[in-house]
Amino acid sequence: ELKEVIKAARYNADSGKKNVLFIDEIHRYSKVQQDALLPHVESGLVTLIVATTENPSFGVIPALRSRCQVVELTQLSFDEIKEIVKSALADKENGLGGHDIKISDSAVEQIVHLAAGDARVGLTLLEAGVSAVKGATKGTKGKEITEKLVSEISQKASLLYDKLGQQHYDHASAFQKSMRGSDADAAVYWMGRMIEAGEDPRFIARRLIVCAAEDVGNADPTALILAVAAADAVEKIGMPEGRIPLAQAVIYVACAPKSNASYKAIGAVLDHLQKSGTAPTVPNHLRDTSYKDAKKMGHGKGYKYPHDYPDHFVAQSYLPDEIKDVKFYEAGNEGREAAFAKRLKEIKGKKGES
Repeated sequence: ELKEVIKAARYNADSGKKNVLFIDEIHRYSKVQQDALLPHVESGLVTLIVATTENPSFGVIPALRSRCQVVELTQLSFDEIKEIVKSALADKENGLGGHDIKISDSAVEQIVHLAAGDARVGLTLLEAGVSAVKGATKGTKGKEITEKLVSEISQKASLLYDKLGQQHYDHASAFQKSMRGSDADAAVYWMGRMIEAGEDPRFIARRLIVCAAEDVGNADPTALILAVAAADAVEKIGMPEGRIPLAQAVIYVACAPKSNASYKAIGAVLDHLQKSGTAPTVPNHLRDTSYKDAKKMGHGKGYKYPHDYPDHFVAQSYLPDEIKDVKFYEAGNEGREAAFAKRLKEIKGKKGES
């Protein structure tokens, strides 16, 4: 079909006419299919306009995206959905006004909330409500769509959520940021939204584990233990019961003291390695001595076994000489990590004395 369209566009171009090519749901095109559009866009044969319900960063190939201007269309507001619903029910020519059916304010509010910014959902619920009222009685005059009726025909809120698209990532982001921000109510809410939308609970558990390590860290190491236990529980008992240990762990992580010191430490190390490369070699006193001839090569020479010294500590360098004074880890002052900071300060003092 696309080949036929391009053929027609060339015919129009030969006649001095300009072409606009509109493609709906572009994210359903494969990479190869999207690639096929590039030469026609680059040559100016067509002005391309595409629509997608996905984030273009995920649904459109970079080469095509870079040649387009991205315009984001946001969800409708509650007031806009409310206006559409009331207008549809009042409009006798193009809407449902000819049925002379009323709707309670509470039912309108119910429809607006269930629509979640999507006018099509709101209108579908309204039409179903009108059909239900008409089917329940011979005469519709004076009949009313109630909140109870809307609840019956909707069965379940239509959550705007695509497990493979932008909503998936947005919900996961809101979930983790709520835990990081120590808001237990918001964290459980976003978790509930994902569960209700059919998200894989194992994905939720993975984000929980990441947050426990990245944002709580050693300020409260129990958070990571509980997060892993919750993930294990979900695997063993499944859903819907799995939501309970998940909620328990989510609330614990949200309420726990926070430290991203471990996250920053490994980031600092990787950043250092990318910029400076690896040090030439492992210092001799830290090398493996478990194999034959290791000691003959000087491996392990000069190593001091900490347990042979007071307080199980002895001053010696564990980094390559080239970076022996570099610090990657800065202990935080929250929760149990404050004890780490105190301990490291004491060790630093002992190194200075040595």
